[in-house]
Amino acid sequence: MKIKSQKDFWSGLMFVAAGLGFAAGATNYSFGTSARPGPGYFPFGLGILLAVLGAMVLFKSLTVESEGGDPVGAIPWRPLILITLSVVVFGLALPRLGLIVTLPILILIASLAGDEFRLKEVIVNFIVLTVGSWLVFIKGLNLVIPLWPTFITG
Repeated sequence: MKIKSQKDFWSGLMFVAAGLGFAAGATNYSFGTSARPGPGYFPFGLGILLAVLGAMVLFKSLTVESEGGDPVGAIPWRPLILITLSVVVFGLALPRLGLIVTLPILILIASLAGDEFRLKEVIVNFIVLTVGSWLVFIKGLNLVIPLWPTFITG
């Protein structure tokens, strides 16, 4: 069988593997019932859905002809490293610096991964996303997330 779109083939394979991995990991948790779902119910369903969508993309890559075989290009190392770095920095800094400081740092580092960097847009993004995160996670869901740096709150 000939691969007719390399991009679709590899992305479909990645989705199938990730979906099955999450579904398998969710089996370690209680499923509950449809009326009272347990902690494994949603991740299992989402993992299966991801695997099915990946299988559809994989099937398309083997059946639908694309121009030039749609080859996979070079790995974009800069965005890959900067996005990963921003998530790692966020995870390490959040307990110490709080949401108000850490989220703008995450957005700033992640925005450097793109080809077009505009400081005004980045500032608007971190204001909107920080206020939105505060409203949703702290006010709306009552999650215990540090808002301010530990040296300010004691």
